[in-house]
Amino acid sequence: MNQQLSRADLWSLEEYAEQRSSFRAQVMEHKKRRQLPLGNNARLYFEDLLTIRYQIQEMLRIEKVFEAAGITEELEAYNPLIPDGHNWKATFMIEFDDPAERASQLAQMIGIENKVWMQVDGCDKVYPIADEDLERDTAEKTSSVHFLRFELSPAMITAAKAGADFSAGIDHKAFTIGPLAVPGPIRDSLTEDLSDVVLN
Repeated sequence: MNQQLSRADLWSLEEYAEQRSSFRAQVMEHKKRRQLPLGNNARLYFEDLLTIRYQIQEMLRIEKVFEAAGITEELEAYNPLIPDGHNWKATFMIEFDDPAERASQLAQMIGIENKVWMQVDGCDKVYPIADEDLERDTAEKTSSVHFLRFELSPAMITAAKAGADFSAGIDHKAFTIGPLAVPGPIRDSLTEDLSDVVLN
């Protein structure tokens, strides 16, 4: 289930201009089942083949990229964000509208990206591998955006496929959330990310 996008999966700029309205509506509806609030000020946006395809098409459109090298560059940047059958991949956002409050909170949340967790009922919590592309913490504050990879064991995948419930939370001393039950539609969508057969 190692899903990767290639140039053959993408529309040209002209084709995308024709398809964009209906495709965007499809993706926005799909994303409703891929967003998990963690309290009022944090959220996980789970990525998959469809969300990343949309992201690439939008980047190509905005940057007016039509040459093969530029398209390949975007594919190489975004393909690693697609789950590969034994993990969940998510953008973790810390969301405070007021800039002063956001700055104050981010200064207290250094390391929070390592304290977000997911759990399949009956199994251990899974903490993520965070920010594999680049470090997003400084000595003064954390970033409001992080990229997380949650690796699941075969037992967790088996339990998920059998219908086990999921929960989530954050164990950071400055921002403790959960455990929160993952709503059914999100649970079902995340289960679709997992392979039926796990190779050890």
